[in-house]
Amino acid sequence: MAELQAKIPAGPLSQKWSNYKDHQNLVNPNNKRKLDVIVVGTGLAGASAAASLGEMGFNVKIFCYQDSPRRAHSIAAQGGINAAKNYPNDGDSIYRLFYDTIKGGDYRAREANVYRLAEVSNAIIDQCVAQGVPFAREYGGSLENRSFGGAQVSRTFFARGQTGQQLLLGAYGALSRQIKLGTVKLFNRHEMMDVVIIDGKARGIIARDLITGKLERHFGHAVVIATGGYGNVFYLSTNAMGSNASAIWQIFKKGAYFANPCFTQIHPTCIPVHGDYQSKLTLMSESLRNDGRIWVPKKKEDAEAHRHGKLKANDIPEEDRDYFLERRYPAFGNLVPRDVASRASKERCDAGYGVGETGLAVFLDFKESIGRLGKHVIQERYGNLFQMYEKIVDENPYENPMMIYPAVHYTMGGTWVDYELMSTVTGLFVAGEANFSDHGANRLGASALMQGLADGYFVLPYTLQNYLSGEIKVARISTDKPEFVEAEKNIQLRLEKLMSVKGHYSVDHFHKELGKIMWENVGMGRNAERLQKAIGLIRKLREEFWKEVKIPGSLNGLNIELEKANRVADFLELGELIAADALHRNESCGGHFREEYQTNEGECLRNDQEYRYVAAWEYKGEGNFELHKEPLIYEGIELKQRVYK
Repeated sequence: MAELQAKIPAGPLSQKWSNYKDHQNLVNPNNKRKLDVIVVGTGLAGASAAASLGEMGFNVKIFCYQDSPRRAHSIAAQGGINAAKNYPNDGDSIYRLFYDTIKGGDYRAREANVYRLAEVSNAIIDQCVAQGVPFAREYGGSLENRSFGGAQVSRTFFARGQTGQQLLLGAYGALSRQIKLGTVKLFNRHEMMDVVIIDGKARGIIARDLITGKLERHFGHAVVIATGGYGNVFYLSTNAMGSNASAIWQIFKKGAYFANPCFTQIHPTCIPVHGDYQSKLTLMSESLRNDGRIWVPKKKEDAEAHRHGKLKANDIPEEDRDYFLERRYPAFGNLVPRDVASRASKERCDAGYGVGETGLAVFLDFKESIGRLGKHVIQERYGNLFQMYEKIVDENPYENPMMIYPAVHYTMGGTWVDYELMSTVTGLFVAGEANFSDHGANRLGASALMQGLADGYFVLPYTLQNYLSGEIKVARISTDKPEFVEAEKNIQLRLEKLMSVKGHYSVDHFHKELGKIMWENVGMGRNAERLQKAIGLIRKLREEFWKEVKIPGSLNGLNIELEKANRVADFLELGELIAADALHRNESCGGHFREEYQTNEGECLRNDQEYRYVAAWEYKGEGNFELHKEPLIYEGIELKQRVYK
């Protein structure tokens, strides 16, 4: 059993990262050329890591299942990226960014990692500006900032509603340069199927060419997993439909602990579900809460009339509107953290004040801002988002309030990593959303892009080099070794087993059923009874999947249904772990809301005495997991009940 050694450097909190860099081991340029690194995933974390490592002189192989690295889901991020530049001179600092992030995560994140994130945030902006990322600018030419949830300062840098796209293009440009120079080799349309471990160290992967169906063996002195989160376990989410958890689930089965899987984020501003045949949900950026006001009718009869199409939002007079976030949280108003805003919207809808055909929506209204600033200003800030909304809903948001409702968006849980971003498997590093390290029980808006680029540009180049300094005498290992052969054989058997089922139901049928179980029992509100029910239902569904799934086509060649089936098989195991983790954590914190543990005002009721730890789970066989605990020790802050009133 691996012990949880976080390897946090000694010294004051503000000096830990500097101390680490001052004393880390280095690799000289000639030796770097002898070392191979595998990076799986081409989103912000993966692309920036591969580009940085290639620039340093290492030999890098990078893999993505998409046809181009630019199709990584980071491209869908809209609102912005945080940094403690304090350009508006409104009181921001590295410490305040650190504190807001710890508090926003409801005091369930590792303190040293979060401080490092805040510390390198400013360098990310400098890096991206140098790459030509077209951040929004003030009239005088300086970079513009806006506010996001959970902060009382404006620290979010943005490129209209397309920030993720522009940041990914910057990282992609850096990556492409290294591909051209030959330091990085790209394997697109390749999916990682398993990690290969030799003598206790990660030494490569088995990848599947999604066009030919051929399994391939690839060696690396170290492996970096940067494949994003697992929100699609809920089926309906704001994630791309191809986003999956298979890479982190396979390394979990090989000994990499999975931390805090129940910490999943529900985003408050998404276009509501509109039917049973919907395949994904669409995010409306949190940045809209800067200028949009969230409300529902004060009178249930008005809400019911709107649901039946008898009353329009604009016909409800101002005095009959309940701006419930402003009412409940006057200090932060509409810019409370995501988990708080989501639960408040759900509470209003559950109480009968929801609008739209289903009653599962609230209004996001820009009338006041348009009147105060002018339509042209709102158009400059959010034009592409308004256009997207109108195309989907067929309603003009400049003239009518948007309708929004919470939806699964991000996962704070992920592979357990130490301060160096290495998992419990030696030589296996995990970056970005795929790891657990920085956001605790709830991520603040505009922090995902910050973490992905921090890990790739400014953390892994140090920590991975420190590890590789001990590998310079290790010659490249042949992929004919028994460990590679055995890993490939096991994958082949699994794929053949999937193809041989020849049942009666599609892969999507099982994915949708899993999504319903997860959303109804492991969603925004959880309790012990429903979590136990979910575990039973998931086990039953998993058993049915392996008897009744129908996969057309053949094993060899392009087979998208086979790709989906392999991923859904992993989701059917992961869903049980999420429910088990939520069941064991008898408290409410951040995105994990146990209905039995709440204050009189309906807020999260933490239990710091018993649950102030990272829950790291070890795989012991299908449906069998062992809990390990990493205590959370805070030196730079005082634990408090989160208050946004």
